[in-house]
This record gives sequence, C-alpha cells and structure tokens, in this order.
Amino acid sequence: MNTLTLTALPDFPLIQPGDNLAGLILSSLKQAKISLQEGDILVLAQKIISKAENRLVNLATVEPSPAARQVAEKTGKDPRLAELLLRESNEILRMRTGTAIVEHRLGFVCANAGIDHSNVPGDGTQAEDWVLLLPENPDQSAAELRKQLEAACGVNLGVMIIDSHGRAWRLGTVGVAIGLSGLPGLVDERGWKDLFGYTLQITVVGVADELAAAASLLMGQAAEGTPVVHVRGFPYPPRESSMRELLRPKDQDMFR
Repeated sequence: MNTLTLTALPDFPLIQPGDNLAGLILSSLKQAKISLQEGDILVLAQKIISKAENRLVNLATVEPSPAARQVAEKTGKDPRLAELLLRESNEILRMRTGTAIVEHRLGFVCANAGIDHSNVPGDGTQAEDWVLLLPENPDQSAAELRKQLEAACGVNLGVMIIDSHGRAWRLGTVGVAIGLSGLPGLVDERGWKDLFGYTLQITVVGVADELAAAASLLMGQAAEGTPVVHVRGFPYPPRESSMRELLRPKDQDMFR
C-alpha cells in the first residue's frame, strides 16, 4: 500500500536575518527523531526563507512614486506599500479596495505581490511599519538549502518553498509551490492508460502544488509556528525542476 507521511517539525525557532536554516532544520529533525532518507522532501514556508534572507522592509524607508499614489488611491493601501507592490510586480492585473492582483516579477499571479504583514516583528520600532517580501529567487534558495542538507546527511533530497495563494475560480487560499529543487513541479500523464485501457489525452498533474497544499495544512496560517514539514513517500520520481514549469503561458490564460 502506498503511504505518504507528512510531519511538521516541532518547536522550530523564530527566524532572524542571516540564520542558518539548514542547521536549524537538522536540529529540529533530530529532536523529532527523524533521520533523513533517500527521496525525502523538506517543505518550507516562504516566510522563514524571506526572513533568513533579510527581505524585511520598513515602510518608513520607502518613498512612494506618483504611480504608487495612484494605486493607493484605488486600493486604499498605504502609498508606501503600493510602491513596494509596484517594485515587486511585472504588471497589475486587477485592483479594488484592499486588494491588487498582480503578475509578480517571478512570473506567477498573486494578491498584493505576496507582501506580508502577519508574523513580521520589527526591530523595536512600530511592528506595523515592517513588511516581508517574497524571496529574491526561491528556486535558488531551495537549491542551496538542498545542497547543504544533502552534504550533511549524504542522501538525495527534495526541497520545496511554498506560499499561500488564492484562486481565480474558488474561494480560500491554498499552499502552492514557489520554489523547487529535486522534485517535479508537473507530472505529464498523457499517454498513460487508465483502469479501462483508455489513453489519457490531456492529464498533466501539478504534483508540487498538491504536496504544497498538504504541507500547508500542517503549517497553518496563524500562530502555529510549524514552518517546516518533512515528507516521506512522495509517489513520483525525483528530478531537477523549477517553479516556472508550473506557470500557465499567457496565451492559455483565460482569466486575464
């Protein structure tokens, strides 16, 4: 029987800029009595990657442009936050009070360019003045962390960085992959046979996002404090990949 096991690592510390995530993960794995095995995957919340990479910005240091002030007027957002939103985006697709839907500079569509206020403490100034940007290059972050963990444990691993995104056609946020290393983003099942011998024609499965959603259930969205999930039994063979393989080409995007 196929078994997929996900374990949230316990008592993971609050991350500060410059922290050694690989070392902290290995320590937490030891505490959980988990020895890494061939093919295991570590799923990390975007927030701890961003914090470790010092993607914190104090809004007091941001000077809004005229374009940012126009966005702020349409969305009701702080003009300084609107400025960061513009810097982090390729294009604004939709705006309404409280929300801007953008194509992030990394290529995916998300709300408010992934800029986060929650669980972002400052350095003694007003906490609400601090925001957290997405990692500069999540695929690279995942690859570097994988390299460090593999060197320490001597087995081949996968590493995935996830964030919470909304969806155009359903309510509620779900975990999605924004950085990958050592596991597939998609599995193309076209040409496979179903139970009745029918040849699949269009089935391409977003396996990284499926795993991201499962891990997100354990991470939670509020004060759970479990930003790293260990995965064993992922039912697809490892390979090199990138978050970009999950992005729908614009000429196939029926929602823009």
